[in-house]
Amino acid sequence: MGCKITNNFQKNKICRYFFVILQPISYRFVKKVKISMKKLSSIAVYCSSSNKVRSSYMEAAEQLGALFAQAGIRLIYGDGGIGLMAAAAKGALDAGGEVLGVIPQFMVDQGWNNPRSTRTIITQTMHERKATICEEADAMVALPGGIGTFEELLECLTWKQLGLHHNPVVILNTDGYYDRLLACLDLMVEEQMMRPIHKEMFVVVNQPEEVIPAILNAKEWDPNTRRLAAI
Repeated sequence: MGCKITNNFQKNKICRYFFVILQPISYRFVKKVKISMKKLSSIAVYCSSSNKVRSSYMEAAEQLGALFAQAGIRLIYGDGGIGLMAAAAKGALDAGGEVLGVIPQFMVDQGWNNPRSTRTIITQTMHERKATICEEADAMVALPGGIGTFEELLECLTWKQLGLHHNPVVILNTDGYYDRLLACLDLMVEEQMMRPIHKEMFVVVNQPEEVIPAILNAKEWDPNTRRLAAI
């Protein structure tokens, strides 16, 4: 059953939920214009909050944060106090950079936030957290992570496919972590679940030092791409 907006809309709790959560997100993104790469000032990082991962992932995250700081780029992340999130923030902060953490109140209540962040935005929901991160960023980078990271990356690509933002998206494929996901995306194209052009929505690199150049040289995404969203 679809959500039809009528004079009785307030009586429909399910419709009201989706309207309140999704409508503001879509509206904000539609208003957002393409960021000139000459004004690259903030990059969002999606990554794991686990401390049990291999050291190469931690090292790459910390190195990436330091590279952002050295380039005068603000790092935006989910404000996690452990794992790759904390490593990326540490790299940026130790190199004199700025770090913006975005985290929902319930995670703060659990003590999962990072007190070292230069600035913190506390949201009420996960939806608002993801929308705020995307809205604040000029580009997005996915490092190794779990289902939360995958969800953030894939939702970010979905929004780009729908024309809700046009920012560069980079996958940092440390030690081949994303090889299987990339193979799955290839399968989507083969099975006509996704257009071949949609593979141009992101760039894959293997080393932290390749991230910023990949963003600066990313192919501009067609603002009229919404017409290509459906197969």
